[in-house]
Amino acid sequence: MPSILITGCSSGIGHHAAHALKARGWRVFASARKIEDVSRLRAEGLEAILLDVADSHSIETAVQWLAGETGERLDALFNNAGFGVPGAVEDLSRAALRHQFDTNVFGSIELCNAILPWMRKAGSGRIVFNSSVLGFAAMPMRGAYNASKFALEGFADTLRLELAGSGIHAILLEPGPIRSEFRRNAAREFAHWVAARQTGLHAARYAAMQARLATEGDATAFTLGPEATSRALLRALQDRRPAARYRVTTPTQVFWYLKRCLPTRWLDQLLNRAGS
Repeated sequence: MPSILITGCSSGIGHHAAHALKARGWRVFASARKIEDVSRLRAEGLEAILLDVADSHSIETAVQWLAGETGERLDALFNNAGFGVPGAVEDLSRAALRHQFDTNVFGSIELCNAILPWMRKAGSGRIVFNSSVLGFAAMPMRGAYNASKFALEGFADTLRLELAGSGIHAILLEPGPIRSEFRRNAAREFAHWVAARQTGLHAARYAAMQARLATEGDATAFTLGPEATSRALLRALQDRRPAARYRVTTPTQVFWYLKRCLPTRWLDQLLNRAGS
């Protein structure tokens, strides 16, 4: 029975992936940062653990527990936990940026580095990072999130090079719009970090952004359910020679192609429209 640790399993992509892999015979360790979510996941039949990737002590405690449960053997790690702090770059404080990077970047790398020695010893393993279309195609009003995903892609690409020949693979998933709690969480982050300190220069864009975040149902016609990401994750885990990137949803495929083909000025116009 192959084993995997998945972060951010309280809802959305992580929650679906945990159940999808368990149904396919994986031993899934599903983590969440709130004890009530851990209890709910356990009630759903998952082996759930408390893990806040923004907290080094929480990572250390979770890894120690996993070591006892698995004998320091884990076949895969899915770094999924993440969120977005929306807002114009000039309205983002250092504290807001640190808050964004602690989970999306630093926590993923710290957890990866804690598990890697187990995989080195075994001579095999898959480390999957959940990035985004915004990890290679920036859109306005998402500076903190864009930057965190660009950084995560840089780390993952470097790790892939450093792991060459080890039997361990570093892999990126790049979803576009996926049905989840992302918008609701982003609205809460905006209210906490940006709303009170905004300059007023972006009032119209903020109004449109907040209306979009408050929209019930799919925000775009291209939104897919989390099962689309679970399918890509399964391929990343099972392909004999996994790709460096698995792009999920039509917008990701389209913008990957456009970024390679269009002049920057034309691409900027499209990204501005897409991000409005």
